[in-house]
Order: sequence, then structure tokens, then C-alpha cells
Amino acid sequence: MTAARPRELLAAALARRLPAAGHVAVGAVSPIPAAAALLAERRSGGRLRVSILGAPDHFRFSDGGRELFDAAGQGRIDAFFLGGGQIDGAANVNLVGAGAYPRVATRFPGSFGSAYLYYVVPKVVLFREEHTPRVLVDRVDFVSAPGASPPGVYRPGGPDSLVTGRAVFRFDRAAARFALESVHPGETAASVRAATGFAFAAPERPPETPAPGPEALALLRGPVREELAPIYPAFAEELRP
Repeated sequence: MTAARPRELLAAALARRLPAAGHVAVGAVSPIPAAAALLAERRSGGRLRVSILGAPDHFRFSDGGRELFDAAGQGRIDAFFLGGGQIDGAANVNLVGAGAYPRVATRFPGSFGSAYLYYVVPKVVLFREEHTPRVLVDRVDFVSAPGASPPGVYRPGGPDSLVTGRAVFRFDRAAARFALESVHPGETAASVRAATGFAFAAPERPPETPAPGPEALALLRGPVREELAPIYPAFAEELRP
């Protein structure tokens, strides 16, 4: 079996952030998180349920996103993935646009339900494949969804971690900041710091992000790829052995 490809490493890293049981939801246009969720589902022995927005075979809600939001508010969604046009070191997410609001220079897709889900889903894993100072900024230009809330605000949900194309960060809720947990092959703490617009705590020699083993690769390149093919055909082709 060939070595893990970069996107397979990312899917495996995301899968490790998910709970062993419960309900994981994946938004639209999210092929790598979808692969991660399906990998975790396969490895859970049936204890993990996966809902993928827009996927008929993996979305059991009859009322679309509205019903998913209701389930999240009732505490029936345990984990969710969230991206952003900008993400800062305090886990604030910007999905509106870059530049001075409202006259932003670049428009992003829009906030949709990000702020709501960020507040109510216990484990939100942030994900951006691009890891540059353009995306990982010192402070987002617009806060679509805040990483932390003031004392006294009821908030059962929030950020767990950030996985990028270079590294994995964990979110320290006490400090309300990201800290470097591991670096992907070929990266160091220095190279990650040079590519990141926000400051973060890091060990001098962070561990390397574990590569997916033979079992995980066999699942990704076999049954997970087959399940993804109707939803993300181009990405499924990338997973072909």
C-alpha cells in the first residue's frame, strides 16, 4: 500500500478529533471533513452516526438544515466542522469578507448558521486546508462566530481544535487561545509560526501528526471512497488506490 497522501493525512487527523460515539454533522462543500466523519463512523463499530448536509444517503432529516439546527439546539449533535475565510488565534471565525465591513474587499460565502452551531455543539473542529497569514490572521476583520464568550453567557458549545494543511492546534479554553499540538511531516514549529498570522504557544519540538495506518488507509481508499463518490466524485477519485 502506498504512503498516505496529504489529504488522507488531514482526513485521519480530523477523524481523531471526533468522539467515539454520538452524532457528527458535516456541512456542504466539505469533502475532507466528510471523509473524516465516515472514517470515524466505520471505526466506531456503529456507535457514531454521521449526517452530511446535501447527501441523501447520509442525511436522515426530513426538513434539511432547519431540522439539523433544531437537533443541535436540543443537544443531539455532538460534533461539527467549521471553516472560515479568516480564523484568528482566539478561534474567532470570519465568513463575511476581508476588509473594513461593510465595504469588504473580498466577499466570503456568508455566516449561515455558524454562530449558532458554534454556541450549541460541544465539539467544533475548525478546518482550513490553506495555512497562510492570509487565512490565519492576528484578528479577523469581521466576527461571524466568536471563539469564546463572556462569563455568564450560556454556551455549551465551542471550538475544540484547528486542523490545517500544516499542523494541528488545540484550543485552550482557559486561555481562549490556540496552542500547537502537532506538525505535519516536513513542518517544524518555526515553519508553522512563519506561516501563521497569530501568536500561539508551542513546545520547542512538537510531535509529528500521526500518519494514517494501513487500516485507516484501506477504509479511506475503499468503503469511504465509495460512499463519497456520489457526493464528491472528484475528491473520491483522489482517494482511489
